[in-house]
Amino acid sequence: MKHATFTTDFDLAERIGAPRLTTKFIPALGLDLVDATSGLAIQALLAPGRRRAFFMNAHCCNMRRRDVAYAQAVSDADVLLPDGIGVELAAKMSGARLTENLNGTDLVPALLERAARMGKSVYLFGGTPGTANAAANTLITNIPNLRIAGTRDGYEGALDTDAVISDINESGADIVLVALGVPAQEIWLHRNADRLDASLTLAVGALFDFLAGTVLRAPKIVRRARMEWVWRLAQEPGRLAKRYLAGNVSFLAHAAMTQLSQRSFADMQRRFLDVTVSASALLVLSPVLVLTAVMIKCDSRGPVLFRQTRIGRDGTPFTMLKFRSMSSDAEARRADLLKNSDRDGVCFKSRNDPRVTRVGRFIRRFSIDELPQIINVLRGDMAIVGPRPALPSEVAAYPKRALGRLVVKPGITGVWQVSGRANIGFDQMVEMDISYASSRNLLLDLVLIIKTFGAVFSGRGAY
Repeated sequence: MKHATFTTDFDLAERIGAPRLTTKFIPALGLDLVDATSGLAIQALLAPGRRRAFFMNAHCCNMRRRDVAYAQAVSDADVLLPDGIGVELAAKMSGARLTENLNGTDLVPALLERAARMGKSVYLFGGTPGTANAAANTLITNIPNLRIAGTRDGYEGALDTDAVISDINESGADIVLVALGVPAQEIWLHRNADRLDASLTLAVGALFDFLAGTVLRAPKIVRRARMEWVWRLAQEPGRLAKRYLAGNVSFLAHAAMTQLSQRSFADMQRRFLDVTVSASALLVLSPVLVLTAVMIKCDSRGPVLFRQTRIGRDGTPFTMLKFRSMSSDAEARRADLLKNSDRDGVCFKSRNDPRVTRVGRFIRRFSIDELPQIINVLRGDMAIVGPRPALPSEVAAYPKRALGRLVVKPGITGVWQVSGRANIGFDQMVEMDISYASSRNLLLDLVLIIKTFGAVFSGRGAY
């Protein structure tokens, strides 16, 4: 993000109560992408100040590697929005999870709805002759009180750049949507955005075609399955085969190779250990997993699996899986039990927790409740060995030193887990985890895995 007005404008927005856009660096792509819900992204984009926003999908990332002018345009943009399953997969390769897919076809109409309520106007520039007008008519029909400042096609209407800029500025538009296709639209904005008076400019690709009805969007069930690219390919196989078939393979291969080149040999060894051990455990323990699920279902009402948000490496939240060992209303009752914690510090633990079910006490005693975290390891959220994954509320209460335990992936087992678990105080646990994070190696991980079996059978600190 190198645009000169970025910091100043977003500081201004923050001072008046508007949200600051959170970004996440994706090493596999070498990009900072917005990491926010669509609602927060829209609020921030419409906050006071000037900004230029581009959507980044797999095709855009491929183009960025080949086209120097486009790469410069992307580098100088204020806001880069993640678009599509390809970018999501590349983020996961880097160990990151993006909050939401912010594709332009869904985000821009929602943004214009909010803009209409704020009294802002929009100018549509691009598309074949007549497409921008048809798109504007659709927007007016669907969004009450939206003001269309003007439209202009991307063919003859785009030949005279000075005339285009003059027309946009004379219209008084607050928002300019440019649909000239990748990379032309981004390069055009990179070269001309500073001459535009509008506070927000966006490169929107095929949005006008969707709004005008010249290209049909995939049904919702296809979009929910993240397979809209297949729908587009089926509509225009001749034009899009290279982009979606060869292009997607090239994109994922490049993202994977980039990520591998940035990882140390020790990291690759550790990930190989994680995948090998967890996949083998999933296969060998499948009878235990099935039997446990049946026992939980017969013992009490509620789901077999308990899902809970935990904080992973570098403060990234993820959904941790466990076998449910408590009553289904356990989370609602937690606040009333905090004062009965048997452990000093911010991590709650109670030996006589009334929420634990009969089956729950047994599976906790032998750590069977932790086994579904094998799936978290395969997903890459966790490692076999690492610090205990913390709750967001616990991390929020951490002293500064305790944040050091977040520099590595959380684990199913670790130093704390084999040293007494709940019998270990919070401060001692933190020191153990920080020491592990600074000195971990493959041999240490293997030793801790072996010691885990003894800790499980002894049951020390398991409740």
